[in-house]
Amino acid sequence: MSVAQADIAIVGAGIAGASLAAMVGDRARVVLIEGESQPGYHSTGRSAAFWSESYGGPLVQPLTTASSAWLEEAGLLHPRGCIHIASDEGLAALDLLADDMAIGSVAHQWLDRAALEAAIPGLRPEYRVGLSEPTCRDIDVGGLHGDFLARARRGGATLLTDAAVTAIDREDGEWRIATRAGEVRARLLVNAAGAWASPVATMADATRVAITPYRRTIAQLATDPPMAADMPLIMDALGRFYFKPESGGRLWLSPHDETPVEPHDVAPEELDVAIAIDRFEHAVDWRVIRRERAWAGLRSFAPDRLPVYGFDTRAPAFFWFAGQGGFGIQTAPAAAMIGAALLLGEAMPEAVAGIDVERYSPGRFDH
Repeated sequence: MSVAQADIAIVGAGIAGASLAAMVGDRARVVLIEGESQPGYHSTGRSAAFWSESYGGPLVQPLTTASSAWLEEAGLLHPRGCIHIASDEGLAALDLLADDMAIGSVAHQWLDRAALEAAIPGLRPEYRVGLSEPTCRDIDVGGLHGDFLARARRGGATLLTDAAVTAIDREDGEWRIATRAGEVRARLLVNAAGAWASPVATMADATRVAITPYRRTIAQLATDPPMAADMPLIMDALGRFYFKPESGGRLWLSPHDETPVEPHDVAPEELDVAIAIDRFEHAVDWRVIRRERAWAGLRSFAPDRLPVYGFDTRAPAFFWFAGQGGFGIQTAPAAAMIGAALLLGEAMPEAVAGIDVERYSPGRFDH
């Protein structure tokens, strides 16, 4: 089999690996190692496709906010808006969300029942209060991922597909990564393997960071009445569901499930789809005409649910770029700026200079 030589080998060509390769550009020789026949198959390509500054909590919010200018300039964000709704049992959660938004200076506004009725026709009466997040946007996930891959190619990066990693060794100050497409040798090894991040770290004898994959389900439905195209994203404050418009009057609906699973080509469970529809019909007086399709993706989190960026404290020249959960797409530009600066030993770009990157260091898991 062939041998590819690089300065940096990045395992995973989803949004994490592609964005990092793009930000490194031509400052190093990069090989992107992708186990599937196409990049972004398990997570990136199965996203609900929204950008929300409040999503992920106040310690993730700075990454989202810092990504906005880059995404806007690239033309990848489009108006949507979001309304967080709560029945009486969810009021405390809505208050906490408002507090988090205030901490991060995220624009928000309280909505009374009359405002909710105007924005969400058919909303059941037990939902008496809501919280508007007007800066929420739709995000062109395919366009973003494709843009990063194109930038990486222009910078000289090589993409290997159908290249699942089978073994990792270190010899004479160099990483040797055996894949189904041949061997890759590199001075630096980046773990951007998403749901497979923990197995990759184990093969490299790096710190045991428990990056856990969780299944997230989305169904596309046709309803009566049809979903208005300009309807905002609707999120339940207790995290029981969210839904948003899709083309042709359809909607995308998720039960906001997080079921821990082994890393694999995950498929939706019929029970999760049924739960989502039941929760939806208890929130709005709409009728589901048919389920058109459903899918599931993997969201991978570290134990504290923050991303992991930086060099491992155990394995030399092993760099973590993983654990980006459900916020990896909306934070991708800022995360990749941080990752590239840490990886190359450079100063932080102005857009992320004010972010405390130590909170994302893998060193926090040292025992």
